[in-house]
Amino acid sequence: MTARKTAFVAIALLTSGLAQAGWSANMGYASDYFFRGIFQATSSPSGGVDYETGGFYAGVWAADVKDGLEVDGYFGYGGEVEDFGYSIGYTGYFYTGDFDDTYQEINLGGSYGLLSLDVAIGRYDAFTAPTQDYTYYALTVEKDGFHGKYAGFAQDFDGDYFEVGYGTTVADVDLGIVLLFNDSTLSSTGSSDESLIFTIGKSFDLQ
Repeated sequence: MTARKTAFVAIALLTSGLAQAGWSANMGYASDYFFRGIFQATSSPSGGVDYETGGFYAGVWAADVKDGLEVDGYFGYGGEVEDFGYSIGYTGYFYTGDFDDTYQEINLGGSYGLLSLDVAIGRYDAFTAPTQDYTYYALTVEKDGFHGKYAGFAQDFDGDYFEVGYGTTVADVDLGIVLLFNDSTLSSTGSSDESLIFTIGKSFDLQ
């Protein structure tokens, strides 16, 4: 999952490749690591391993958040019905340091043509505070490497953001640039903010 979740990837399931079974690995770097519009760390390297077969997928991905590592584990299933793509899965976000506490969520995705909709329904452990429930939603339009995304949160979490970006592959290296606009709820400055993010990554077949 290079360029994970818009800052690298986040978690994206490309249903067009699900028919092929096998192991793959990835490594990446982001000038600034944002996840769902929220700043995580500057100058963040990452890497992961994935397995896909017959529509099923599973993997693990980790990123440097300065106070230890963020380690994500995920699995699920995706496919296509005519021109409609769909996916359902689970993701857990865990931390080796005190940067944050555990998040666990169910991921739902659908796509048709240029449009895709992703929804995550999750729970946050919140250290010693009561657990919090959240829903994340994202609507994305993609064409020829360009994308625009509007996304936000509901329930115990709040805030939304918008981003535009472009990604391409040069000599098997994935390059990306994203301009992100987040509201005051998601911004680390306490007011609406914008950020320019550069990413680079590479994937490897392990078969």
